[in-house]
Amino acid sequence: MTATTPVVEGAATAPGSRPRGRDRPGGRLHRWDLRYSPYAFIAPFFLSFAVFGLFPLLYTGWTSLHRVELTSPERMEWAGLTNYARLLGNDFFWNALRNTFTIGVLSTVPQLLMALGLAHLLHYRLRAATFWRVALLTPYATSVAAATLVFVVLYGRDYGMVNWALQAAGVGPVDWQNGTWSSRCAVSSIVIWRWTGYNALIYLAAMQAVPDELYESAALDGASRARQFLHITVPALRPTILFTVVVSTIGATQLFGEPLLFGGAGGQKGGASHQFQTLGLYLYEQGWFNYHLGRASAVAWTMFLLLLLIAAVNALLARWLGKDR
Repeated sequence: MTATTPVVEGAATAPGSRPRGRDRPGGRLHRWDLRYSPYAFIAPFFLSFAVFGLFPLLYTGWTSLHRVELTSPERMEWAGLTNYARLLGNDFFWNALRNTFTIGVLSTVPQLLMALGLAHLLHYRLRAATFWRVALLTPYATSVAAATLVFVVLYGRDYGMVNWALQAAGVGPVDWQNGTWSSRCAVSSIVIWRWTGYNALIYLAAMQAVPDELYESAALDGASRARQFLHITVPALRPTILFTVVVSTIGATQLFGEPLLFGGAGGQKGGASHQFQTLGLYLYEQGWFNYHLGRASAVAWTMFLLLLLIAAVNALLARWLGKDR
């Protein structure tokens, strides 16, 4: 007869032995692991989003419907849509909206065109290609404050290097900070400098996914590099171009750091006559200088609705491009 070893409940399972019913595949714990562990893995993101994203968004929307001051945020007086009505009737709001749109166009269009050209150059074999790709990210890795302060010095009215170069070319000095279009162009140039390399690397990654056989066939047919770029690269990059356009537009809508630092001590005004005040600066001025949290919240939600409109246009364009392909 063979001696049997008593099984002690709760003892560890010996190596090579079969797991107990609730632990083996198909058991209760195994089923719970398969069903609930994915939710546990993604729970930190949703918790962080709820605390730092969803709650501030909802609270800001609730605040925008009240008359509340920064000096006493606990005292709220119901105002309904009064803050939005006053916002739509405020000339400074429409001025900030125009400035945001103008600076967005002045910065986004040259930025993406330059990024596409740089990516096309880096797509071909170059010496020290890794060095050039890393160099493109240097402006993006630079602090906004440091970059803007350097540009403030460059655009100085009396001793700036830009005006020195203009005078050498026979053009009079430009008051970059106090002029309307000059200040907008100066702020746009800061944005272009910071984000061109970032978008160029996005385009470069998309270009490297285009099959080389297409370029080889075009070269055999006698197509130049310019024609290959126009008829192969650009059509293949349409989804990526659309993505960068939308992201750059969203960034332009939220533009804040560059014009604030470029304006100096009164940067929240966007210049003496608000000539380059963006929506972000207008929100900052209303909430933290005029102490009107209700109006600032209304500006924030107006910007949020603009971003939703941009996202809707993006979805329509993506669907149209998908059908076109």
